[in-house]
Amino acid sequence: MELPKQRRRRGVILSHPGFQKLQEARHQAEILENDGARFTLEELSDRTQLAPFTVSKILARVEGVDKQSLNYFFRAFSLELTPSDYVRAGIEEGSRKRENLNTETKKTIKNLVDWGEAVDVSIFFGRIDELSKLKYWIINDRCRLVTLLGMGGMGKTSLSVKLAQQIQEQFEFVVWRSLRNSPPLGELLKNLLQFFASGQPINLSENLQVLISQFMAHLRSHRCLVILDNAESVLDSGEQSGHYQPGYEDYGQLLNQIGETTHQSCVLLTSREKVPEVAALEGENLPVRSWQLTGLSAIAALELVRTKNFFCGSDIDWQNLIQHYAGNPLALKIIATTIQELFNGNSADFFAHGSTVFGSIYDLLNQQFHRLSSLEKDLIYWLAINREAITLAELCADLVLPVSSIKLLEALESLNRRSLIEKKTIPETAVHFTLQPAVMEYVTDQFIQQVCAEILGKPVINSPLFNSHALIKATTKDYLRVVQTKLILQPVIERLLQKLRTKQAIVTRLTQILHTLKQSSPYTEPEPGYTAGNILNLLCHLQIDLTGYDFSYLTIWQAYLQDTPLKKVNFAHTDLSKSVFAKTFSTVISVAFSPDGKTLATGHFDGYFRLWDVAGGQQLIAYQGHVGLIWSIVFSPDGNILVTGGQDEKIKLWNVTTGQCEKTLEDHQSGVVCVIFTRDGNTLISSSHDSSIRLWNLSLGECTQILQGHSSRVWSIAFNLQGDILISGSEDHTIKLWDLATGSCIKTLSGHTDWLKSIAFSSSGILASGSLDRTIRLWDINSGNCIGVLTGHLNGILAIAFVKDGSILASCSIDGTIRLWDITTQKCLKTLQGHTNSIDAIAVNSQGTLIASGADDFSLRLWDVTSGECLRTFKGRNNWVKTIACSPILPSASPQSKMLPMIVSGNEDRTVRLWTAEGECRVLSGHTDLIFAVDFTLDGSTIASGSADQTIRLWDVATNQCTKVLQGHTGMVTGVAFSPNGRLLASSSYDNNSRLWDALTGQLLDTFPVHLGMSVAFSPDGTKLAFGSFNNTVNIWDIATRQCYQTFTGHRNWVWWIAFSPDGRTFATGGSVEGIIRLWNIETGKCLHILQAHRDMLWAIAFNPDGTILASSSSDGTIKLWDIAEGRCIATLEGHNTWVMCIAFSPDGNILIAGGGYAAIKFWDMQTKKCITTLKAEQMYEKMNIFGVTSLTEAQKSNLLTLGAVDILVSR
Repeated sequence: MELPKQRRRRGVILSHPGFQKLQEARHQAEILENDGARFTLEELSDRTQLAPFTVSKILARVEGVDKQSLNYFFRAFSLELTPSDYVRAGIEEGSRKRENLNTETKKTIKNLVDWGEAVDVSIFFGRIDELSKLKYWIINDRCRLVTLLGMGGMGKTSLSVKLAQQIQEQFEFVVWRSLRNSPPLGELLKNLLQFFASGQPINLSENLQVLISQFMAHLRSHRCLVILDNAESVLDSGEQSGHYQPGYEDYGQLLNQIGETTHQSCVLLTSREKVPEVAALEGENLPVRSWQLTGLSAIAALELVRTKNFFCGSDIDWQNLIQHYAGNPLALKIIATTIQELFNGNSADFFAHGSTVFGSIYDLLNQQFHRLSSLEKDLIYWLAINREAITLAELCADLVLPVSSIKLLEALESLNRRSLIEKKTIPETAVHFTLQPAVMEYVTDQFIQQVCAEILGKPVINSPLFNSHALIKATTKDYLRVVQTKLILQPVIERLLQKLRTKQAIVTRLTQILHTLKQSSPYTEPEPGYTAGNILNLLCHLQIDLTGYDFSYLTIWQAYLQDTPLKKVNFAHTDLSKSVFAKTFSTVISVAFSPDGKTLATGHFDGYFRLWDVAGGQQLIAYQGHVGLIWSIVFSPDGNILVTGGQDEKIKLWNVTTGQCEKTLEDHQSGVVCVIFTRDGNTLISSSHDSSIRLWNLSLGECTQILQGHSSRVWSIAFNLQGDILISGSEDHTIKLWDLATGSCIKTLSGHTDWLKSIAFSSSGILASGSLDRTIRLWDINSGNCIGVLTGHLNGILAIAFVKDGSILASCSIDGTIRLWDITTQKCLKTLQGHTNSIDAIAVNSQGTLIASGADDFSLRLWDVTSGECLRTFKGRNNWVKTIACSPILPSASPQSKMLPMIVSGNEDRTVRLWTAEGECRVLSGHTDLIFAVDFTLDGSTIASGSADQTIRLWDVATNQCTKVLQGHTGMVTGVAFSPNGRLLASSSYDNNSRLWDALTGQLLDTFPVHLGMSVAFSPDGTKLAFGSFNNTVNIWDIATRQCYQTFTGHRNWVWWIAFSPDGRTFATGGSVEGIIRLWNIETGKCLHILQAHRDMLWAIAFNPDGTILASSSSDGTIKLWDIAEGRCIATLEGHNTWVMCIAFSPDGNILIAGGGYAAIKFWDMQTKKCITTLKAEQMYEKMNIFGVTSLTEAQKSNLLTLGAVDILVSR
């Protein structure tokens, strides 16, 4: 049988992109011309001059037509027919089948989308051709790198968002990021890689090449769409286009790899300039292409300006205007406003008046800007400085002189009518105001130009802008201050350098202005303004030594001084409103928001608690609450009482208003680690290191019930929703549920494999638990089943907290990060980074908008839950001497004199200090976090230092140079020790692995499992190694066999400190929080003596050279000397007014050296038991005069005095 012949299809039909383009143009025309009603077949026939039958064939896309018919159809809707708009008949049928297949496949792709700061494009006009072409390039041609080019205000950003919205389902990952604030490439890549990780653990290297490799690997293994807006921000603004800013050349390397390397993703750039890599790699048929965006079509532009709804004039007039401004959307909006304001909306009058070309968009903005009133200019400058949308109240607070709200609103409305500002409505808040991106860039540039002109001009006192506006805002959100510094303060300095040539010339000019300002200011009350604060911020950024500068009787507003030494600076009688100084506080152990979210309470390692104003960032009060650290802090339900639980076994109730202690509860036998209120506020529940839970009647101040059942410390407690069941989490790895009515344990939940540090109960009834096993478990308490395990943290989890409605859980970890988890999907939503050390505590405010975190890096941070941005950082400064070591080589001396030995100290300020016998101090810099441990080699030639930055550094004593950096630990390095022959170096760390290194080559030889290591020691013969840790036991290891040689048990708390006697026969172990020292016989393992050493935390132990005396130091400020043979205290050395954190004997044993708070090191004569000398490094605010300052709280003044400031009356 003869098969029927397949009918040959002739002509062309619309491709899918062509059909989409035509349909969108038709829809736009129907809106503009037909009130949204669809055109009939007859109307389409009249419009296109094609027969109705032909129109039907074209729209049906089944039978072919001639190309000329398609051209007629396209021209009828002001479209240009391109080859991508049609295919030969017969091909498209297969294409549609593939398209249907793709649609089915697409449904199975679960894409992850992050729009970042993308603009709202719900109102969007035109761009049909552009969208069609770009879709075709990205979807059909699989372009790897596409650049969307165009002048400012052309709509590149909106087009990129609209395009991404329409093609997002074709990709697994879609991410939109703005480069407007010029982020360094490493910072951008870390952000993108965290997004790609979808909450899974990811190791983000500091090595840029590794980050680029990780990014490219993801582009190869997944289909990603990455949009980078405002790419011109990383290009140099000089005369030659296409060159990167200094320090941003690595963007070129990345773009080169994206364009040249095979992958399945697309990176879309928007830019005003073509980056050089695109210029070199692009081609019509290549995977790298660029599209020059021109203005809107006449129809789309007309629709845009008609949204203003206020002007008259013929369509021809407006078409002329649209043509005149080349369809630039921003220009059209601004000029439409101008016509409305000056010509009552009549474009004919506008043209008749002779208003012709304004030129570029900058020229147009110039015309608009010069018509603004002084108040309008003030406001628009402040909006540029603030960088993101702010409220009317915030804007009002920035102004030097008060302005009525009515006048402010009138000025803002005027700016809004001119299309210069944008209003943003944020739910449950006041209206916010900001600038359109192109306008913000223009205003920022105008601001910088004017400020520089004022600084360079004369007379300097008449500098209105320099006085009325701040270059940066010290009190703004952290990330915004960084942007202000980068985009305003630094460019001001760069322009001044162009004119004045040298940094010193800038300093001279600024000091001249300062002198003139002081001469003109009155003796009584400083004149308001930002001039002095701006000068101070410029000098700080120039890294000028400010020692001895005189700012007395001036207004210092918005000066950011948290990281700047201000030795001998005179601030007498200054107004320090809105300026930020360093704080003095120790590690934040506990945090809690008040019920109204306005106050934050923090409990600290040194027993102090503090109250902070959340909105203003000011410290309100600071009180010594406990002897030893404050483990837990909580507000009563009415917010009137603050409760603290301390290591001193006490619970204290404080009046929030007066700061007075109203009641002390005592019954626990060890530190109180968690306290919570019942809902009615009448009962307090506490848990302790003594393994018990206690219920307290607050009216009686008595313990009414004790719940016992856990076999170790109970770290956390929480109520169920009904409040009748108490849940507890313990170091014994279990969770227990207690019936409060009977006091009995009704259920025990198991699953964690390490300490259970924190539990939280959500409003939806889910229990979460965080553990040192690096996991968070979710539980159904009714069934007792684990319903989910959240993994992602790289180290143990120390605290968790639910956000408001219970849909999000926040967690913090020893790895220095905070993670936000979606409880429904059990995925990580965001990773918040900024802390440089272990994060001990987090709290979420009742509104669910803020997270507070406290960490071992001596900082307290506030985070925005939605954006994940760090809003404010409070840095604590004490400059404690954390560790000391004495050189084994004693300087030569006459028999009658006692020479001080050379010592090395490790400090909180990230420095290693080498103190010579003559008292000279040499500073060794290189570590990026506080120093926990130091040690000398036996010949005194080399120093090792271990830091919270997770590295060990080796230093040459003779040259003061760092000779090696040992890397490998993933937690802070807490201990270092050289072997007696100097060939080996041992280290302990929070990463649960202690390490043995070759001290000569830096090679890692072996690792030892140690639970949160705190210290390390070699035996005198170098054959044994011991580690102090967060365990109650100590293991001694044989170095040759790498086997555990002996285990010492007996402490009921952590054994942080260890020491071998010089003869190796006696071993000393110190329990940190219990303050007990045990002396052991190494051979028999027998405990020889138990020394009840101190009433507070034990910080260090050391044997004297002949092994007859052991010294111990404590948070109680004392040093005790113990007779080893008899096990008794033979002397107590008092004189330190702070914690004594480290001790060491001189090689001859005649001197004991002790280091403590505020950079002080004391030398004690062992014969007289007297302090013979004190070495002290200068503090950052040493002799800074704050006499008569205003706008500081008493707590803030106390902070400054603690950091070295003085309060002394001086004559002007």
